[in-house]
Amino acid sequence: MNNFVYDIPTKVYFGQGQIKHLPKLVENIGKKVLLVYGGGSIKKSGLYDEVQQLLKGCEIFELSGIEPNPRIESVRKGSQLCKEHGIDLVLAVGGGSVIDASKAIAAAAKYDGEAWDLVIDRKLIKAALPVITVLTLSATGSEMNFHTVITNFETKDKIGTGNPHTYPYASILDPSYTYTVPRSQTAAGTADIMSHTFENYFSTTETAYLQDRLAEDILKLCIHYLPIALDEPENYEARANLMWAATTALNGTTAFGKGDAWSCHAMEHILSAYYDITHAVGLAILTPRWMAYILNDKTVDRFATYAHNVWGIAHSEDKFAMANEAIEKTYQFFVDSGLPMTLPEVGIDETYLAEMAEKVAPRLKYSYVPLNAEDVVNIYKACLTPGSK
Repeated sequence: MNNFVYDIPTKVYFGQGQIKHLPKLVENIGKKVLLVYGGGSIKKSGLYDEVQQLLKGCEIFELSGIEPNPRIESVRKGSQLCKEHGIDLVLAVGGGSVIDASKAIAAAAKYDGEAWDLVIDRKLIKAALPVITVLTLSATGSEMNFHTVITNFETKDKIGTGNPHTYPYASILDPSYTYTVPRSQTAAGTADIMSHTFENYFSTTETAYLQDRLAEDILKLCIHYLPIALDEPENYEARANLMWAATTALNGTTAFGKGDAWSCHAMEHILSAYYDITHAVGLAILTPRWMAYILNDKTVDRFATYAHNVWGIAHSEDKFAMANEAIEKTYQFFVDSGLPMTLPEVGIDETYLAEMAEKVAPRLKYSYVPLNAEDVVNIYKACLTPGSK
């Protein structure tokens, strides 16, 4: 296991009704609040009015319309509002995209230069406004980590940034706020949880036993509870377990002691930068094809362990058969969840595959199985037609 530092300063308020703590949390920081949210679902659900009532003693400025792949333009607009009005804190009410945008806004509000500089070079982030989150979608885990991913469609880049300054100050996680999430977003969110877990689980560090068993349990949880949440949207047990799984999958718990670069996220980010697709859908499409592509004599033991511990596939002398069955089950789980599972279904053809592969390949030199541009093209091409390979 590699050395690591464990330091997660975010205070989490988990459970139904925990938003009651919001006024005190805000009061601890200041009175001027930038409320950041997405397309208006929080108004339909009544959460917007609830926040306004709880913070009626504050001066609230708003930035709405945050995109599913949050754009640098929104970050610029938000940081400008913070500077113009002397904002004390950023309140993100929404899913991962809203929280990511809020973190970047909070950092850019404390920076005199161009906001995109902070995305290109995270070392330039020297300070950030406090961020409080109220989560409405179980997916990214952004509510308990410092990472933020921002898209620049002018340069066709989607890049992750952040440092300890961008950890949320506090996060309110009420599973009941996810009752109204549409089926497609619930399924995509769970694919995101699973992908974060896979990226840490499939690692050249094979001695992090606790982290690996936790990862397997997160995956089994997703497999068990997603169908329940799809059939019973207001099943609190399912929603609560998925929400905490999302947070745990990316708060460092399954990653501490490991260090490989991620594979599917890098390949998907470039797809989103070119085509603005739903991030988690892209991950679902890529994951089983990536698994099949990297299955070899060096990785088969890990895949056989995944097959047995997650899917309950019986031990066999033929570990490749175990691995292939697990990969097929992974693919079929996403299919059964109603997710698109080919690139043409989300509007992507062969036009830019080679160009995108060349652009992303440098990020994959140190991944679990290093990939070059040709490898990436082959994985993309496998995603053009149905099937796990």
